Amino acid sequence: MTSDPFTSEAPMIAASILAADFSKLGSEIDDALSGGADFLHLDVMDGHFVPNISFGPPIIKAARPVTKAFFDVHLMIDEAVRYAPEHIKAGGQNLSFQVETVKDPASTAKQIKSLGCRVGIVLNPATPAEHIYPALEFVDVVLVMSVVPGFGGQSFMPEVLPKAREIKRRLTRHQRLEMDGGLHAQTISQAADAGVDWFVVGSGIFGEKDRKAAIAELKDKIKR
Repeated sequence: MTSDPFTSEAPMIAASILAADFSKLGSEIDDALSGGADFLHLDVMDGHFVPNISFGPPIIKAARPVTKAFFDVHLMIDEAVRYAPEHIKAGGQNLSFQVETVKDPASTAKQIKSLGCRVGIVLNPATPAEHIYPALEFVDVVLVMSVVPGFGGQSFMPEVLPKAREIKRRLTRHQRLEMDGGLHAQTISQAADAGVDWFVVGSGIFGEKDRKAAIAELKDKIKR
């Protein structure tokens, strides 16, 4: 577990709590982190940008006292700037917004970062890489979706790998390339080969009986 994944250039596993059992979220978080996950990924869905609703600031706030792990929040919502302050107040430390939801990604990135957190930009599988380039110098993380966002348990889309490689070539050593969607023991090596730094894993951790063994296998496959 790490309280700031930006302090290391090592590849890291982010446990996505969307796949956890919310009836015992505290113990699920502890299980993933004690099992070797580096930090937590929290998917916020509004039912507008994506056809599903997950959770928002109240769940983030409830989870915050449970751990000192870094909270990487993916805002799958239409108005990221409007709702950013309450997600930061709840405990979010990186807020990533969808490039498809904004007219001016550079301005959006700067506005969120001015609130005192890290900021990321996200692009869907069908979105060309050049859509994020105007904001690239203002973000800390680029999250490439390897499934269509909105639902867990989808299959990994290898067609996003060339885009990930292209983006990676443009990043500085202080920025991170993240990937989310269908990553598990059978697919994570492909993402690692494309230069991904942070790997968001949901059911590949929480869907396994032995989380420690599952995470150890994932980490073995992303070693550099």
